[in-house]
Amino acid sequence: MEFINKYLSGTAVPIMLAACAAFFIIKLRGIPVFRSASSFCRELKGRNGSAASSFRAVAFALAGTLGVGNIVGVSSAIALGGAGAVFWMWISAALATVLKYSEVVLAVLHRRAGKDGYYGGATYYMQDFFNSRGKRAIGFIFASAFAILTLVNGFSMGCVIQSNAIAESFNSTLGVPKAVCGAITAALCFAVFFLRGRGIFLLCERLVPIASAGYVLASLTLICSQYQKLPDVLYRIFTEAFDFRSAGAGALGFFSSEALRFGTIRGLFSNEAGCGTSSMAHASSSTSSASAQGFLGIVEVVVDTMVLCTMTAFVLLLDGKAVLEFADSPVKMVCAAFGSVFGKYTGALLSGFIFLFAFATLVCWGYYGKECAIFLCRSKRTEKIYYGAFVALVFAGSLCTLDAAWQSADFAVGTMTLMNLFVLCGMNKEIVRASRE
Repeated sequence: MEFINKYLSGTAVPIMLAACAAFFIIKLRGIPVFRSASSFCRELKGRNGSAASSFRAVAFALAGTLGVGNIVGVSSAIALGGAGAVFWMWISAALATVLKYSEVVLAVLHRRAGKDGYYGGATYYMQDFFNSRGKRAIGFIFASAFAILTLVNGFSMGCVIQSNAIAESFNSTLGVPKAVCGAITAALCFAVFFLRGRGIFLLCERLVPIASAGYVLASLTLICSQYQKLPDVLYRIFTEAFDFRSAGAGALGFFSSEALRFGTIRGLFSNEAGCGTSSMAHASSSTSSASAQGFLGIVEVVVDTMVLCTMTAFVLLLDGKAVLEFADSPVKMVCAAFGSVFGKYTGALLSGFIFLFAFATLVCWGYYGKECAIFLCRSKRTEKIYYGAFVALVFAGSLCTLDAAWQSADFAVGTMTLMNLFVLCGMNKEIVRASRE
């Protein structure tokens, strides 16, 4: 799978992201920030509660993207691809804003109304895309394949990698046994899932702002204490991004560079723009404007990758020794970097941040996976069986190694992105029409 992932995430995905982003920027006459922002402002003036619902949906979507992608994912990208991976994270995020906007617009347009509110996501607009062309069987197969890949990604990146990050952080910094961490995390997940949909949304709505604000404050404290090193860090990011000597010359060298590969795929892990997963959260909003919700999708990418991932990258690159000494352990790498400023309080501080981010992601991906499981098998017992498997993997993930999980997640995200981009381009007229209205 390593061989497949090398060309999937290092060649196919970057090319498709760039091509589709350029296509939508032309079709939408630029990234529609101002038009969609004004639409959202009109919702804020209304009194129908849709603005609060929109914020709740984006907070839930952020819960799914904040976590391993922001701390462990960035650390892994720098360890594997060097400082230049940060540049490609920025590029993928910039391209991803218009794609995130597009998939959120489609999610709102093709959502379904249920007894507890709206639901939907990529599987539903994919199915509608093929159904509208008289290809119902292909639509069901395509959407089902996407749902299966979402489950694979949920069990690997959304579950095992998250619980492992929690266990690794508390074990390496505070000496808490991994089995104890896994058991506590699994028990908390089990309790949350019994609160049903509304309780899950409310929990993430409260966890995400607290964790984000605290992490930004701690990162800024470290960055400001070593601001004199920032020019050197920026120089490394831009120069190493285009150093393809180890991969050979020309286009092949460019698309097989580790900086491009891991910068792009870890950027996708961070903001999920283009792969369609967070559209499930946005579809639950009661907003009356697809464009307004699309604007919050753009905000999600900016907060996630441009702010929080950049903070982690600067923290790591300001302390170059941490990257060299702990390249095999992303959690220890970040702990060592923060330790240069916060000293003995580093373990508790970082473990707290990792727990808040990762637990919010576990809860969010528990919901995403449940929606896909129900889409695939509409049995009354599907939800309980799925949650039981998810909770069991939360415990198992705290004890296992992550090579297979990362490989599975890389493959799932890369394949989902290509499938989703194909459908986005096919439904571009709907997106353009909703934006102009």
